[in-house]
Amino acid sequence: MYYRPADGHGLPHNPFNAIITPRPIGWISTRGADGSENLAPYSFFNAVAYVPPQVMFASTSAKEDRGDTKDSVANIRETGVFCVNIVEYTARDGMNQTSGMWPKEKDEFTLAGIARDECAEIPCSRVADAPANLECKLTQIVELEGTSNFAVFGEVVGIHMRDDCVVDGVFDVTRFNPLTRLGYRDYSVIREVFSLKRPGE
Repeated sequence: MYYRPADGHGLPHNPFNAIITPRPIGWISTRGADGSENLAPYSFFNAVAYVPPQVMFASTSAKEDRGDTKDSVANIRETGVFCVNIVEYTARDGMNQTSGMWPKEKDEFTLAGIARDECAEIPCSRVADAPANLECKLTQIVELEGTSNFAVFGEVVGIHMRDDCVVDGVFDVTRFNPLTRLGYRDYSVIREVFSLKRPGE
């Protein structure tokens, strides 16, 4: 099968998300200038640079109470900071609960029963028991083609790693089984890990 996205795919559901898988999930926590808290998952998320460490996530829809975007991007515009919380398999239900299009004033930490701690470097909450948290300062927001498509880039200025996830000096993903996003309503979990050496190593 071949199709041009501009012409449509003719399938019951858009296959684009299912083709680019698995995708890591950035569970983004933000705080608005008014002190309101927000926690929401984004599967258009990844690391983009080592030095300095940088990450990005993309928001691709809008809410009526936030104009051209959603709570996460709106809060980051106001404060210039955000925190990426890594999602483990055991947090899947809480993460899913925070994915709803909740009103601006709804605190997703409270809604989903997620414990929170204060970040060390930025004025923002983080998921207290996440395997890792990346505290970020905004570097740029890029408006992408289409409606309400924004890519948010940030420099990581503080990193928390849960003690049980650091084994023999290595951050060990097998200790918490990262949750990943597939297409449609599908997710997967990483339980099997293997290593490969690059040529010349």
